Amino acid sequence: MDKIVIEGGYLLHGEIPVSGAKNAALPLMAACLLSAEPIILRNVPDLRDVRTFLTLLESFGVKWQKDGTVLVLDASTITSCEASYELVKTMRASVLVLGPLLARMGTARVSLPGGCAIGARPINFHLQGLEKLGSQNELSQGYVEAKVEGRLQGGTVCFDIPSVTGTENILMAATLAEGITVIKNAAREPEIGNLVDLLIAMGAGIKGKDSDTLVVEGVKKLHGAEQEVIPDRIEAGTYLIAVGAVGGEATVTHCNPQHLPALLEKLRAAGLSIEEGQDRIHVARKGPLKSVDIKTMPYPGFPTDLQAQIMALMTLSDGLSVIAETIFENRFMHVAELHRMGADIKVDGHSAIVTGTGRLSGAPVMATDLRASASLVIAALAAEGETHISRVYHLDRGYDDLVGKLSAAGARIRREKE
Repeated sequence: MDKIVIEGGYLLHGEIPVSGAKNAALPLMAACLLSAEPIILRNVPDLRDVRTFLTLLESFGVKWQKDGTVLVLDASTITSCEASYELVKTMRASVLVLGPLLARMGTARVSLPGGCAIGARPINFHLQGLEKLGSQNELSQGYVEAKVEGRLQGGTVCFDIPSVTGTENILMAATLAEGITVIKNAAREPEIGNLVDLLIAMGAGIKGKDSDTLVVEGVKKLHGAEQEVIPDRIEAGTYLIAVGAVGGEATVTHCNPQHLPALLEKLRAAGLSIEEGQDRIHVARKGPLKSVDIKTMPYPGFPTDLQAQIMALMTLSDGLSVIAETIFENRFMHVAELHRMGADIKVDGHSAIVTGTGRLSGAPVMATDLRASASLVIAALAAEGETHISRVYHLDRGYDDLVGKLSAAGARIRREKE
């Protein structure tokens, strides 16, 4: 097992490029199951989750070729409609195969998903939505068994709260349903817009992109298409926060500033200089950090996937900040590790009260989930002395060559065998 070793106190500078978004690539890959013709995806990141999802698709009979960041998927022959626990247990996004398999094949058997240990991720939204389209669902021995006689039928699906993967699953299923499907209170994340673009390119009829109401006119058949994966806004945000933590200035490139409205507003409030370009963001810190309060919300609110990272930044600020987590109930697991580095954080229910100390000290710490890993990297970059971060396989799930990119920007960071 690998660990990351970071010697803190070195400013970041130059350009830090962003890869394709994990949370966009996976649903785009799942969409290949809707068509017997090839799907070509560009700007696909090299991540553990992507490789796991390819293995999952292979188990259904999907053939694929990858050349750099270009991925070609061929689902012309589906040989199985079962996603086993062994393939699904490490990645919650695997539930995204449920809608496409059911819509095209009329049946699907998918293990309940796993992923990071950051709280319950019920798939009741997915199941209730599919039932509105005519699916007969049964939970048995840890598996969801779904089937439909003939084609799915259009209907109205209204989510109690916006669900990203729920919206994506129902959206994909509805493209092959008979009639019109209306998805109300849909999630509005840019990754869903990326999926809408691919589905339209495949021949689907969809209106309402980037809104909370999606209207899908089902078709009998979808064809092949090409689509580029959007830049990873969480990766971009992580690097922006890292520059703010260590000081100096750098430019985060190959990103979309419009995908990070809430973060950029908070970074400016914290005292950072932010300049937005068409596909880049220049960030500089030339003075002390100011404390800001954060409340995670569905898009376009502050992303839960950047909560751990901004908490690391606030430990270095001058003042008190309150960070409220409204999306996942167990997403403060990084707090104990930040304590080991000298952070002053008190957890009160769904809120964390951070008293900025202005300094952190290197220490041996352990990553507990994907975004907690990133927060520990940020803290270590700014800390005095050396930090050893273990269990970094979490980091490999969502960051494409983070060590290489930060090293090229001036960080003293390396990967070692434990």
